[in-house]
Amino acid sequence: MITTSLTAQFLHGAAEVETTARGVRPHRLPAWVRTQFPDPQLLMMEGQPSGVRLAMSTAARTIHLVFHPSRLTYLGADRPRGSIDLVVNGDLVASDLLDDGDVIEADLQTGATSSRPGTTHTTIFSKLPEGDKLVEIWLPHNESIELIELRTDDPVSPVKSTRPVWIHHGSSISHGSNASTPTQIWPAVSARLGGVELRNLGFGGGALVDPFLARVIRDAPADLISVKLGINVVNLDSMRLRAFVPAVHGFLDTIRDGHPTTPLVLISPIFCAIHEDTPGPGAVDLDTLGTDQVRFIATGHSESQQQGRLTLRVIRDALTSLVQRWTDDPNLHYLDGTTLYGEQDTAEHPLSDALHPDTATHRLIGERFAEYAFTRTGPFAPH
Repeated sequence: MITTSLTAQFLHGAAEVETTARGVRPHRLPAWVRTQFPDPQLLMMEGQPSGVRLAMSTAARTIHLVFHPSRLTYLGADRPRGSIDLVVNGDLVASDLLDDGDVIEADLQTGATSSRPGTTHTTIFSKLPEGDKLVEIWLPHNESIELIELRTDDPVSPVKSTRPVWIHHGSSISHGSNASTPTQIWPAVSARLGGVELRNLGFGGGALVDPFLARVIRDAPADLISVKLGINVVNLDSMRLRAFVPAVHGFLDTIRDGHPTTPLVLISPIFCAIHEDTPGPGAVDLDTLGTDQVRFIATGHSESQQQGRLTLRVIRDALTSLVQRWTDDPNLHYLDGTTLYGEQDTAEHPLSDALHPDTATHRLIGERFAEYAFTRTGPFAPH
């Protein structure tokens, strides 16, 4: 077997690669953000390589990827393990469920955490098709990892994509929460259907109209951009209406400083019954801890909307009005998130935890976004 050192050249969809004692760790946010705002939640989420993949050209028929995963668990709540997906010449051919690595366990009632070290994991893919091929190894979207080494039975070389680069920013739903494998999160579904190169800036709990995220998008190479805002602002109860609308204006203005004519889609939240008419904060329903399904609840009061507290309906109305007034930007588009997942979908595709879509629903959302964005008349139509 041939051992290949993994470098940034092999990694697509990452901002940068950190050298560690074991190997390398992909990051989805650059170091300046992590230094400027070292929020533990954001650091954990950006370290989970959602949408990041190793891409290589090779005739290898056997691939061993050695890495060390680390995952967050909650006492009394079952969280699915991460997976590695293998895509060959555009086709998903195999998936490997992780079973090793470090564990950080958090107690949602007390806030206490404990850690437990684990062992390194080796993913083995064999019997790949013969001949030269494009191999993409999609890294887990819901666990952080340190890549140690790549072993193959034939040489590999990094590839540089010629596909359009799509940057997408959003919440845990865009990050991929409750999807079973990394190619089945909805942005990955859309990207593969649209034939584009995904950079996923979806962060669990982290779509809060933060100015530094707008600067990241502004400064990054991008041919297509989408921004999905709303649910985290509501379930964190972080803004009132008066602050939210100018913040979105500033966020889009900053993006436009670096991408003045790039197609830009502003997406409002998908349907979420607990927050449609009830403000946040959101919380875990403690009565469901230890049951088969942990659920989320909204703890605000509907009447407080009169004081400017936000609900999903209020946010959709505000974003619709914002784009209607933004008349001097023909490349700014608005997509109502309920066209991706609406109240009519809840019977067949319920949000089992009252907040996040499952794998089948991720696929539904991804297919609907691709149909909206990448068709001949869509905002991301090829030129």
